[in-house]
Amino acid sequence: MKRFTVGLTGASGVIYGIVLIRELLAAGGEVHVIVSRAAEMVMEEERGLMPEETAAQALEALRSSCPRLFFYDNDNIAAPMASGSYINDAMVIMPCTMATLSALAHGSASSLMERAADVMLKENRLLVVVPRETPLNKIHIKNMLMLAEAGAQIVPAMPAFYHHPEGIQDMVHFMVGKVMDILQLPHQLFRRYDQPK
Repeated sequence: MKRFTVGLTGASGVIYGIVLIRELLAAGGEVHVIVSRAAEMVMEEERGLMPEETAAQALEALRSSCPRLFFYDNDNIAAPMASGSYINDAMVIMPCTMATLSALAHGSASSLMERAADVMLKENRLLVVVPRETPLNKIHIKNMLMLAEAGAQIVPAMPAFYHHPEGIQDMVHFMVGKVMDILQLPHQLFRRYDQPK
């Protein structure tokens, strides 16, 4: 069974992370989730983007229905993924704030999410970061370059339109599908360019 860590930060688009968690579980993965305090606030703000009233309710529904889903407080620096001896297949921060991205690019490890990501880089394991910000300034772009040079995969939340999305869900599915592709996990989240309409 593959093991994944998912970080949810306070960037807009927490629905990306929720759908990713669902897909990782559907693929048979064991999923360990770190939620920042800012992400909890965004969950409350972004009501109505999913069948559940809030993203927090969606997470709670997943938690109560799946024994392969685990949650960690972002202040719990003693959690397993803070250690290099903890083995997991990949870590995805989706969505990722520019503050978190900056911390990762500069080697900061002041929270569990930052430390877990730092461990992924130092152990040469797959770290996928999905920044959700626009426009970008030079500092943002330099930080993304630094993080990419350190070994992270940078996947900006830039959905495509060739598959003719009918709403927010289709655009979310496209981005989550791109991450699933990087993780080399099968999915049916979007129509590929060479597939018939």
